[in-house]
Amino acid sequence: MTTGFLLNSCQVTSQSFPFKLPKEKPNQPLSRAMERNYDNYMAPKPEDNELYTQFKYTEIKGLDYSNHDGTISRRDPSKVIFENGKYYVWYTHRQTKTPPKGAKLSTETIPSADWDLSEIWYATSSDGFTWEEQGVAIPRPPKPELGHRSVSTADILKWKGKYYMYYQGFSEASGLRGDDCPVLMSYSDSPDGPWKATNKIVIPNGPKDTWDQYSIHDPYPLVYKGKIYLYYKSDMNEKPNLVRMQGLATAESPFGPFTKNPLNPVLTSGHETTLFPFKQGIAALTIRDGNEHNTIQFSEDGVHFEIASLVELMPAAAGPYIPDAFTDTKDGRGITWGISHFTSYNGWATNHAILARFDCDLSLDVNDSAMKKHHVYHSPEVFFKQGLNPKQKARIQEENQKLQNK
Repeated sequence: MTTGFLLNSCQVTSQSFPFKLPKEKPNQPLSRAMERNYDNYMAPKPEDNELYTQFKYTEIKGLDYSNHDGTISRRDPSKVIFENGKYYVWYTHRQTKTPPKGAKLSTETIPSADWDLSEIWYATSSDGFTWEEQGVAIPRPPKPELGHRSVSTADILKWKGKYYMYYQGFSEASGLRGDDCPVLMSYSDSPDGPWKATNKIVIPNGPKDTWDQYSIHDPYPLVYKGKIYLYYKSDMNEKPNLVRMQGLATAESPFGPFTKNPLNPVLTSGHETTLFPFKQGIAALTIRDGNEHNTIQFSEDGVHFEIASLVELMPAAAGPYIPDAFTDTKDGRGITWGISHFTSYNGWATNHAILARFDCDLSLDVNDSAMKKHHVYHSPEVFFKQGLNPKQKARIQEENQKLQNK
């Protein structure tokens, strides 16, 4: 009797959701969660979502870090390009007599931050795993020119057969107020240089009391709709509660003038700036910071972005290899690998960053089932490293003591 009652009370009706998850949104009443599953993502299952992936990491060979004593740092890699039969990547390179000591202790030879007293160097590779450092690409100019304190966070543009490098130029030690610096640009006929600096600000800071009045960071150019779409990051609010969002400026020439989009910020999250052409639009890795961090987003017009997937262990400061970054494609094919960095590699006392390779499946031309897993186990050490700090432990001990004294 009991078995029959249960069977009768759970009969399938025209409103019951089917056992096999439909690829298309069913024409029936749905919960809000199920509505989102179809409306907010590119597919109802992560393994079918072309903008979902796991990220895999590999140590790079060929680069020396002075036994990780903090005197050599490499960080903030550019996009990777393939020219002259090899891959190229540019990055922030610091080689100083000490690790960073903070703004108050910094001098002309002692860096305040990991990117202070830096130059832009580059390396080449035949396979993307072993790299050969080629040396400085863009040095610090002499004082008092813009960038005489540090040039960093470069990214590359190829436009009509020539090469253009956009980067941050510091004229004072980072950390005196924040990380204030303008975007500068150098250009060359070859990825191997020589590079000629324009010594002019490419993208000016915003007016007083606007979101980008102080910082224009991480310049990141793509060719889209016949123009240069240059995305960048800025810092809002005051320390220690900085809010990082991303804006867009467009131009018809690498030299500008660049016009900021009136809807800026166009991305409300993401500590670094990493985007790539995808199908007819632009995809963005929103890495760290903000309500929508740890997501991959997509925009059909390069301005209005929507969350396409939720991901984990995202590459920091990712510089992907994007074969169609500068082709003005109407059918962006996506990315499968690139270079990123790990900061504070072995602690703050010897603060420095290292470059690493990341791999993924965010490509229309690859179907790597291992990259599409969404039930991945991490070793306990990964979680234990996110341990309590002394202040938190003291608070818990105090709370326990209060309970015992009641």
